[in-house]
Formats: sequence, C-alpha cells, structure tokens
Amino acid sequence: MFQFLLRSMKCGVDEAGRGSVLGPLVVGAVYSESDDVLIEIGVRDSKKLSPKTRERMYDLIADACGISIITVSAADIDEKRKMMSLNDIELDMFVKACSKMPVSAVYADCPDVNESAFSKEMGLMMNGPEIIARHKADDIFPVVSAASIIAKVTRDRMIADIQKEFGADIGSGYPSDGCTMEFIEKWIKDNRCPPPYTRCSWEPVRQMMTVSKNTKISDW
Repeated sequence: MFQFLLRSMKCGVDEAGRGSVLGPLVVGAVYSESDDVLIEIGVRDSKKLSPKTRERMYDLIADACGISIITVSAADIDEKRKMMSLNDIELDMFVKACSKMPVSAVYADCPDVNESAFSKEMGLMMNGPEIIARHKADDIFPVVSAASIIAKVTRDRMIADIQKEFGADIGSGYPSDGCTMEFIEKWIKDNRCPPPYTRCSWEPVRQMMTVSKNTKISDW
C-alpha cells in the first residue's frame, strides 16, 4: 500500500524572487497524493492572496503535505551567473526541491519561453517522473499554487529578517519597487558599494556602481 502511495505522489514546484535585485531566490515544492486537500484549503497563485492569507495557508499546506524549500543567496546567484543562466539556476533548484521523495509526476511553473524544452531538460535530470512545465502553472494546478505560497511566504520572511538587520525599510526587493531602489542607491552613495544581500550582477546595480565610481563624493 505504501509503495502504491509513493507511485501516485505528485509534486508541484514554483519560485519566488527570480527577478528581485535584493534578497534570495526561493524555490518551494509541495508533495501531495491528491488535489482535494489543497482545493479545500483554497490555494491560488500566491500573488493573488493577501500576506495574511498566505501565512495562514502556509501552515495548512505544511500540515497536510510534504514540503521542500531550496534557497540561493544573492551572492551565490552572482557567482553562478558567471557560468550559467538564471533559467539553469532555477532548473537546478527545481530538480533538488522535487527530489526529496519518489513521485510519479512533477508540475512546474515554467520559467523558460519554451515549455517543451524545459520539461525535457528537467525530465532528463530527474530521470523518472513525468514533467509538466507550464507558464502560469500556479494558476492552473493546485499543487503548484501551493508551492508558490510556500516559496512566497518563505522569501517574505527572509526579506523581513533582512529589513530588521538593516533597521531600514528596504521594500520588496524588486527593481520595480522605488523603496528598494532608493535604499540601494543611498547605501551605494554612503558606502561606495552595494548593500549586503544585493545581486550585484543585476544591471540597475551595475549602473549605480558605474555612476558611483565616476562621481566625487562632493557631487552627491
């Protein structure tokens, strides 16, 4: 009976923080035998839920399902990007998160424009389960919606810890967030280097550093 359950187990995987300029990239995976419990919880794409609702659902998902969380720091992303693309970094994280126990199928929120190519590559790396990688999978498959909640809540908690460490409002960590970019810019002006937890390989940060190197302190 137990072996049958393992064969029928499926896994959903998603990320949070892919495009952020400050903070980690987090991948969450959820293992479940059925969507029923996730539908009962009311899972949706994490971006469509309030922070309070995500926190509540995180606990319910963790109690009802198996979860796996993989994180990569900003510094590690900068180092890895010297040798591989962001898609490859994410693919490697997906495989690690989805390899904690045997599954018959993996549902992934595809980061690549080519769903088929990503599915094939992930399938070769995992060598076993069926891989279903789709754009907006967190809106289609409950198990991926659940994974998106696990990843999002984990990253939000990490950003909150970073903010406490700085003792300043750092925003969401995304380049579209004016608060985040103002924080990084001010830090560079004051310290002539990016703040800790910043992805220095990201173009906006590189531009700020170029300006800093070409400007006298008296010019700020």
